[in-house]
Formats: sequence, C-alpha cells, structure tokens
Amino acid sequence: MKRFRSIVVPALILPVLFTWAALIYLPVSAGALLQSDEDIIRGARLYDNWFEELDVQPPAGDMPLWASQTTNSRSGPDTWRCVSCHGWDYQGRDGAFSSGNNFTGFPGVFPALENDPTLAIAGSTNPEHDFTEWLSSADIAALAAFIQSGTLDDNQFIDLTSRRVLNGNIENGQAKYASACASCHGSDGTAMVFRMEGQDVTLGTLAVTDPWRFLHRTRFGTAAAPDMPIGLSLEWTAQDGRDVLLFAQSFPSGLPSGGQTPSLGGREETPVAQPGGPAQGFWGGLLTALGAMATSLGFAILLGVVLVGLIFVFVWFARGKK
Repeated sequence: MKRFRSIVVPALILPVLFTWAALIYLPVSAGALLQSDEDIIRGARLYDNWFEELDVQPPAGDMPLWASQTTNSRSGPDTWRCVSCHGWDYQGRDGAFSSGNNFTGFPGVFPALENDPTLAIAGSTNPEHDFTEWLSSADIAALAAFIQSGTLDDNQFIDLTSRRVLNGNIENGQAKYASACASCHGSDGTAMVFRMEGQDVTLGTLAVTDPWRFLHRTRFGTAAAPDMPIGLSLEWTAQDGRDVLLFAQSFPSGLPSGGQTPSLGGREETPVAQPGGPAQGFWGGLLTALGAMATSLGFAILLGVVLVGLIFVFVWFARGKK
C-alpha cells in the first residue's frame, strides 16, 4: 500500500504543479487577448492626446525623437502626441501623413498584430520613446489594446487625393447621424463650432479636410468631449462610421448631398478583410463570440483539472492517515 501510494501521489501532484506553473508563467501574446471596448476606447483617446485624457501637464519641450525629423514644424506639447507621428490613419509616413505639413517620416502603428506595442511605448526598442514616466502600466496596456484591436485601414475606402469616402451609403450615414449626432451638431453640422489647427471649424469642415480624424473621434471619442456618443459604444460597424463621414461631407463646405464618390483609380473597390478593429457584420460578431466562449471554456477546463487533482491528493492523504 505504501509503495502504491508513493507512486500514485506524485503522479497526481506533478500534473497539478505543471498546470499551475503554466497558468502563471505561460507567455501570452497581447494580440491574442480579447480586449474590452473600454480598454480600446481609453487607448484611442490616449493615442489622440494622452495628457489631455489623463488631465496632466504635458512634458516640457519637444519629444526627444522629434529632433530626428525636420519636415514638420510643430513644437511643444503636440510633439508628444502619438497621432502627431503615426497619423490619424495610423499609417505614419505610408499613409495620409506621407506628404505635406504633417509629414515626419516616422512609421505607422498599423498593422501591429505580431508585435507587442508595450515594448515600444516603454522604450525597450528605443530609450527616447520611453513613456513610462507619464503613463501607468494600465495606460500602456490600454494604448496597446487600441493599437492591436482598434486600428484599421480606412485608406482603401477613402480617395487619398479628394479625401472623399468611396462606395458609401449616404442614407445609412444620415440615419446614424440623426440618431446620435444631430442633437448637438445640428442637422447640417453647423450648430457647434470647435477649434482645429488653430481655427474655428464645423463638422463639415473636419469631414472634408481630415476624414481620418473624423473617423477616429466618432468611433472612440475625445477627452475634449467626454459625453459625446461614440460609434464603438453604439455598436456601429467600421462601414457605419464611414457612411456617417460620407453624409457629413455633404454639409456646408463638404460634398453635395447624394453626389457620386470618385473612382479609386485602379485600387480594389470591394471591401477586404481588415485585421484590426471591431467585428463587422453578423458572422464576424458570431465568430468573435464563439472565440470568446472557447477561450473561457478552455480556461474553465484547465482550472477544473487543477481542482480535481487537488481533491484527489487531499482524499489520498486522508485515507492514508486512516
């Protein structure tokens, strides 16, 4: 009996210990985790303006890496914002910031599915890009969640020359706008005036001159207007957001209502699968839900194995004492 127990007890204990060690030490990719909408929204606002979102004073002077470029004449607080380097379309030098006054030559953050953004944010890849003095671990995690699960490529749906939305549904955009935006911005977007690039503008001006900023802020909000309804919370798809943008481009100083969207000039006009952003459509949402259920079920099974093993060990020792 003693010999049998000396063999069986270790055989029960070892799987428990290995499972426990796996739960603690098994490396998990940040991109593999299911990110909550709250984390993505917070990360998007930090990307826009982290010191405004955190309600703190920005660091003095220019961001250290800013001196490595000479094409963008901004200075001071703006140089510390993620968007100033990586763009409202998240593609940096390869996207809408590839030329003009906003060009810096810095790369974008999309796509970042195979890389862990927390390393870059914490300065592991470049000490001059270390934000840990101002951002907490929770802030960095939210920013990484946005970069990996919230960014998407809208450039295939926007003409980069005219900045007009391509192949949108203006009627859908009008309906979405009327239900969530018109009460504050008015039916034609002129009821609210706000500051952009040192000028007073209305929603139509923003939609035509900077559609990517429009999309980012209507999807995720901004610290400057914390009570504003946002697309992600309203369960708008990425296409819903672009449809609202298309409708807003028909406002004063925008596109004529119902106008034809320009040609892509040889680009692929059919929507393609996007590796970032919220799930789109019924089947995308269903697959996301099934993935979450499978992840939860797998963890539950693993935890059940641990508990059953512990019970066996306890019972075995109790019987041995008798």
